[in-house]
Amino acid sequence: MNEKNRMTRRQVVAGLGTTLAAAAVAPAFAGNGLNLKSTDAPVKINNPTTLYPKPPFKSQPQPWPGLQSKMDPVPDCGETSYIGSGRLMGRKALITGGDSGMGRAAAIAYAREGADVAINYYPTEEQDAQEVIALIKKEGRKAIAIPGDLRSEDFCKSLVQKAIVGLGGMDIIVNNAGRQQSISSIADVTTEEFDSTMKTNIYAPFWIIREALPHLPAGSAIIGTTSEQAYDPSPDLYAYAQTKAATMNYVKSLAKQLGPKGIRVNGVAPGPIWTALQISGGAQPEKQQMFGSWTMLGRPGQPAELASIYVQLAAADASFATGQIYGSSGGVGMP
Repeated sequence: MNEKNRMTRRQVVAGLGTTLAAAAVAPAFAGNGLNLKSTDAPVKINNPTTLYPKPPFKSQPQPWPGLQSKMDPVPDCGETSYIGSGRLMGRKALITGGDSGMGRAAAIAYAREGADVAINYYPTEEQDAQEVIALIKKEGRKAIAIPGDLRSEDFCKSLVQKAIVGLGGMDIIVNNAGRQQSISSIADVTTEEFDSTMKTNIYAPFWIIREALPHLPAGSAIIGTTSEQAYDPSPDLYAYAQTKAATMNYVKSLAKQLGPKGIRVNGVAPGPIWTALQISGGAQPEKQQMFGSWTMLGRPGQPAELASIYVQLAAADASFATGQIYGSSGGVGMP
């Protein structure tokens, strides 16, 4: 056989191999729901420094706990942008503080990922909460609204039981609700204010988890919202900052305790995020107006930018993540 014939055979074999490989790959792409085509446009990326509004913001104080629907600009919680992919199909989640901010972003994302969702909120936040309930129902998921005051142990117990009955079970808990009040001096922190902060941020997660634990199957996920304040506390957030350090600690402690039961416990540590916390006493007026200007992106984060973190920590494919704190702070703070 001459060299010309040998090259021809090699080319034939190579061509056959390419054809077989293409045939093998094509059905995989055809069946994965991506509908990839050579004419598909590239995925759009955005410059994070210009993606959302930058300060200065106008002064806009509201009485605690505030309504995000009355903020300017209104926080983006993913109402029009978050696209799900079925990562939480059939899951059942309870989210505190689910009417606004990061709790709202998590609730929207969870519903679009296929989960049924119960949200808790303070009774005066009904207007914001009903918007979330409508968005959850729009995805064809169960939406349970449970207003009430987390500072009450009896309410926290009933919250868990109502969520379990309404959802038909529970396998995700997001302890997100928080009280943050900026007070310049410890001398001005009243016992009542200190007590309210502790009960909202520390006692409520304790009461909720303890009540829910007998009902959580292996594979469940508990997520706490801590903060960069756990690592780099501001002088005017004496009470709030120490509750966030405690949240970080309970995440790590409880992860060790519940790991053998197959229940994962993790935390999210946001930096400056534009939420109703800031305009309802959580920041001094001058700080609120320049909120987030000190980050590497020159702006505060938006709740929608953390939604995927809450999804990832709840999802089954994060099965080796427990006792972890996931930060998102625009390049400042820790972790």
